[in-house]
Amino acid sequence: MTRSKAEDELAQPLDVAPAEALEAPHPRPGLHAVSRAGLVLAALGAIAFSGKAIIVKLGYRYGADAVTLLALRMLVAFPFFLLMGFWAARRSARLSNADRRKIVLLGFLGYYLASFLDFAGLAYITATLERLILYLTPTLVALIGWLAFGKRISRRQALALLVSYAGVALAFGHDLQTGGPNIMLGGALVFGSALAYALYLVGSGELVARVGAVRLTAYASSVASVLCLVQFVVLRPMQALVLPWEVYALSLVNGTLCTVLPVLAVMMAVARIGSALAAQVGMIGPVSTIVLSLLLLGEPMGPWQVAGTVLVMAGVFVVSQQKTVAR
Repeated sequence: MTRSKAEDELAQPLDVAPAEALEAPHPRPGLHAVSRAGLVLAALGAIAFSGKAIIVKLGYRYGADAVTLLALRMLVAFPFFLLMGFWAARRSARLSNADRRKIVLLGFLGYYLASFLDFAGLAYITATLERLILYLTPTLVALIGWLAFGKRISRRQALALLVSYAGVALAFGHDLQTGGPNIMLGGALVFGSALAYALYLVGSGELVARVGAVRLTAYASSVASVLCLVQFVVLRPMQALVLPWEVYALSLVNGTLCTVLPVLAVMMAVARIGSALAAQVGMIGPVSTIVLSLLLLGEPMGPWQVAGTVLVMAGVFVVSQQKTVAR
């Protein structure tokens, strides 16, 4: 994996915290070389990414649905993605028709489908469980590499995978006791989101080396924005936009502070402290989701959910570290 691929994985404007960028062969700098600004930017990006689930859950309380919230979010973010794309393409070569088709496919898979399944799943599960399931993305990348490309998974890595999924099972058990009857449905939808994004990561390696991280992220996100808006026009009447002003305020926050801002923050963090350390700082994401869900949503938190969070974070960390060593 090249450095630019790792930066692309960090530049996730939609849903997934940047844990998988630990795969990058970027040496961890000594403490004397660590930029304090880089650490702050990495933490800010992780917290902002995690805030998306909180915003969506609040939007549901005002009567909005997944299709509408996703369309409003992407409507706000779309102009920023276009600007990013124009900026990144200033001195870049023209795309081939094959690259354009791949970008459309990756935009559909990694940014449209992953986002829609995530938003739909949030209607049924807590924000904390959603973040834990999405955090399994690096483990799915490892499993896809093993199943599709025959990449070896070490014994330690396999154990870490089991630990991660055991952590999600613990969190599921907590939500099954305190949540509604559709917890399994919501969990399956969010897991589908994580799988879609993992497939995007697996398929983007060769393309990002030619197109560039910022350019690919901007173009794929723009494709997803158009798809989300078309989906709304096809599935919802214009009367569906008659919503309380709070929904529009939340969507403005979601499209800017929870979508565009973390993309830029994490990219700048990578430039200052490297992708590996930025990703490790990004593990604050699930913790911040727990805190925000308690403070803003009043979601219940029990010891099993806390234990599940610890297991998922530990397992994902070991999986990512093992992949770095193997390479």
